[in-house]
Amino acid sequence: MRPVPANPVPSYEVWALPGVPEVRPGDDLAKLIANAATAEGLPGLAHGDVLLVTSKIVSKAEGRIVHAEDREAAIDAETVRVVARRGPTRIVETRHGFVMAAAGVDASNTAAGTVLLLPEDPDGSARRIRDGLRDALGVDVGVVLTDTFGRPWRNGLTDVAIGAAGVRILDDLRGGADAHGNPLSVTVVATGDELAAAGDLVKGKAGGLPVAVLRGLPHLVDDGGRDEGEAGTVGDSVDEGARGMVRAAADDMFRLGTSEAVREAVTLRRTVREFTDEPVDGAAVRRAVAAAVTAPAPHHTTPWRFVLLESAEARVRLLDAMKDAWVTDLRSDGFSEESIRKRVRRGDVLRRAPYLVVPCLVADGSHPYPDERRATAEREMFVVAAGAGVQNLLVALAGERLGSAWVSSTMFCREVVRETLGLPDDWDPMGAVAVGHAAAAPPARAARDTEAFITVR
Repeated sequence: MRPVPANPVPSYEVWALPGVPEVRPGDDLAKLIANAATAEGLPGLAHGDVLLVTSKIVSKAEGRIVHAEDREAAIDAETVRVVARRGPTRIVETRHGFVMAAAGVDASNTAAGTVLLLPEDPDGSARRIRDGLRDALGVDVGVVLTDTFGRPWRNGLTDVAIGAAGVRILDDLRGGADAHGNPLSVTVVATGDELAAAGDLVKGKAGGLPVAVLRGLPHLVDDGGRDEGEAGTVGDSVDEGARGMVRAAADDMFRLGTSEAVREAVTLRRTVREFTDEPVDGAAVRRAVAAAVTAPAPHHTTPWRFVLLESAEARVRLLDAMKDAWVTDLRSDGFSEESIRKRVRRGDVLRRAPYLVVPCLVADGSHPYPDERRATAEREMFVVAAGAGVQNLLVALAGERLGSAWVSSTMFCREVVRETLGLPDDWDPMGAVAVGHAAAAPPARAARDTEAFITVR
């Protein structure tokens, strides 16, 4: 007999549970699993075991079967947001918050002409199975509901946890140290997904074995209030269920597919006039400029220049000079001093911004024409290219989560701007862009009827 070491090597065992019959709507899953687990020749269930249950049988028991010849319509009904689309394939966010292919709508392992939807409340389903097994067998086990997901950047599918009860689904190691004493500052282990994948190794995808039992990790399972000394010691994380594994939108760096990200950035691009005191990362602005200079331009030219006013001294010097020029113009136009003060205050958005960008048009490479008509058209082509560059800049800033406001004021005093900033004579300032972190979310944009802007011939 092999001796047992004084300090046993960590290990666990996992096996598929045979004998679970075909599940039908209204079936008591806990009773079906209890009967299968206590069949002759099987080890049964014990305190601290983890039960890994394929969500499809939960969907069947709960009647989440839809008669749908058109699977796409069922996917639409379960979708709250399309994350990415390539041909007929859609990665979507479900009403549960899961980001997955086809909203988890499955046409396999169900009768022809029907599809299976995910359980309405996977964590609630897991709790009911756990409570039923406690009532039937007197054991406290952890329950993990699993489903199959693809993963960004990785080929192949794996099972993950979509519902859980009585089991730790996240193991937060932050604040601890590794074997070399290095602090762990970002390590949160997806224990629920690791358990789900372990069960999938023995259940398989087509073996008719929808339940697996994992034994040997009782520290992950809630002890159900048993006396001290019995297996099972977990923290409060068991109460949250698998919903705690869904990353919040604000923390998700990869929330969108490529085309969806472009559309979202365009939608996010709003004029922001009030900014916080938080400094602007100059590297983020430079990344936005890199996007700006990809805009189309005539004659294979590069007619954009961007002056970045990163110091407060440079911003104040420019804005003071522009204000003096503006006030002089307004007085010459006959405005009263009170009216001038009001107009100047309305233009103070540039002063409230912690960062300014002055986009300039350089028409180097433009073609000379002797007649005014063609010369005007040539100039307009370059102006349009400058506008395209600024639009790219604004959208890219929105993608960097920076607010912006494009203000035209520098166009009314170009000589003053060139002189104050020491710019070449052929640089034409095309307004100024205030950049910063928005002090508040801008109001919702009023819906616009796209057809009102389209003429078809």
